[in-house]
Amino acid sequence: MHHEHDAVGPAAGDVIVLTIAAIALVSYATGVYRARRRGSWPAARTAAWVAGVTAVTAAMVGPLADAAHHDFTMHMVAHLLIGMLGPLLLVLGAPVTLALRALPVARARALTRLLHHRAIRVLVHPVVTAVLNAGGLWVLYTTDLFTHMHASTWVYVLVHAHLAVAGYLFTASLIGPDPAPRASFGLRACVLVVFVASHSVLAKWLYAHPPADVADGRVGAQLMYYGGDAVDVLLMVLLAAEWYRTTRPTIRR
Repeated sequence: MHHEHDAVGPAAGDVIVLTIAAIALVSYATGVYRARRRGSWPAARTAAWVAGVTAVTAAMVGPLADAAHHDFTMHMVAHLLIGMLGPLLLVLGAPVTLALRALPVARARALTRLLHHRAIRVLVHPVVTAVLNAGGLWVLYTTDLFTHMHASTWVYVLVHAHLAVAGYLFTASLIGPDPAPRASFGLRACVLVVFVASHSVLAKWLYAHPPADVADGRVGAQLMYYGGDAVDVLLMVLLAAEWYRTTRPTIRR
């Protein structure tokens, strides 16, 4: 599976990705600096954000990204970093909470109002985010989009941007320290179960219909299946932990 990029060349895509990564890191660092007046910011959250940005960037720029263009197994490693592990780490970085601490009161209130806007509530509903996330994966791997992605720098960047954003919104709609208009625990748990099933079925479909060399394609499909399960288990644990924290007072009473 070897594809050449278009005339624009991979360098343009690399510049875009590295610029976005730099903005994400600098903005977060600025937020941590400005939020210090309201107390220290947990180092674990900063570490999670840096790790998340690093994971997504490493999957799109550098040796792993280069290998992913002709090796389906490496492509799947990148897929897991961009669409699952990276977004989970970014959510655990609590960027919204940091922004609310760092911004002046008026702007923080404006951000809070924005988060409760009807359009935002619809966008971060777990059913909507699950469709964006799982649906995007099915379209990518069961249509010609996968081939086009490796033939055009811009399609490549846009597809991975969708994976990262959809992965972040899906994760944030289920768990995380940030304030968000989240659905009930029961609905979130059901959506996660359905998503896990959809992801697993797609991995099995890829095993039977590998888009690359059969051996390489099947290894990549197995990596998608087991690697995806590992991240999904983390989501389940975090969701269960959140349920326990919120229901513990009731249980004690």
